Amino acid sequence: MDETVAEYIRRTVLKIPRDEIKTMLQKWGFLSEAQLQTLNFHQIKDNISQEVVQLCEENSADIKQAAVLDIIYNHIYQNKRMWSVYQMKKSGEELEYFDITDFKKKFKGRLRSALKNVTITFKEYEDNAIWIRVAWGTPYKKPNQYKPSYVVYHSQTPYVFISASVLKSNLPLLCQALVVATNYHDIREMELRSHSLNSLKDIVFKRYSQNFQTYSPKHLQGGNVEPESADIRIVQENRSEKERIHRLNWEVFGGGPQPKLEFAQYRLETMFKSDPKMDVLDKKEPFRCLVKFSSPHLLESLKSLAPAGMADAPLSPLLTCIPHKARNYFKIREKKGLFPESFVSP
Repeated sequence: MDETVAEYIRRTVLKIPRDEIKTMLQKWGFLSEAQLQTLNFHQIKDNISQEVVQLCEENSADIKQAAVLDIIYNHIYQNKRMWSVYQMKKSGEELEYFDITDFKKKFKGRLRSALKNVTITFKEYEDNAIWIRVAWGTPYKKPNQYKPSYVVYHSQTPYVFISASVLKSNLPLLCQALVVATNYHDIREMELRSHSLNSLKDIVFKRYSQNFQTYSPKHLQGGNVEPESADIRIVQENRSEKERIHRLNWEVFGGGPQPKLEFAQYRLETMFKSDPKMDVLDKKEPFRCLVKFSSPHLLESLKSLAPAGMADAPLSPLLTCIPHKARNYFKIREKKGLFPESFVSP
């Protein structure tokens, strides 16, 4: 077994929590059950990793087997990576039968025709998700196994989730290979990013509802105790306003938890309005800007604005439409800068 492969396996094992090493090695399936029985999982992790490497040497492990173990680790700990959503588009609406063998062949062929030194590994999961790991090299250097790109593609959908390596210059090659392998003709980033891969899937696959359960308004702490000297009408007005804000907030966001989104952006186009007598603008051209949002939990942050008194209720559609506008990305792009009404501010 190559020394670089042995070192990569050792480092991968060291990343795994000690009480999960045995389970993850069983999922890997490269070592037999008899070999796993010889491992002492109660010793320090460095010793465990060395014993795993020795067993892998007996089985003549290569970089492809090591890469599969790495995929399994990243599938379980997918929130350790930053994921971006990409959407592909066909020229027509026709549906084609998806052949995983043909997909792999086209993907590998396209990448290796552009770059010889590249390691490509696939692993399929039960939810029709294909995990792809790509370790990049150069014409003169072997692939760097410690800075790979990860791709998660759900067959029969136009959505791809990519966690790119530091080498962003290879991203166009990756996108070209995806377009060729899936028989699409275009791919664009949807400008949504998050560490939570499942939340991004919930948004693009419409697997969450913004309004699905009965809402029971919350009262302010101590709201049931009214001072005898207080004006009852003021108390009632404050309570009614509080309930109105919560009702409007629920109508927009629903009563359930929001998908964990950390970054979103879209382009805004609007007409600048001023008094005609002032003649501020010589030409009547639209005002364009790029709106960016970022937060550890963007949608929950927006949801909390009105109850916290930091924004009026209901919130502007420009804030609440972020997940929906992401799904309409191509419809927006096809209009060549002329955005839908909901993207034009009054």
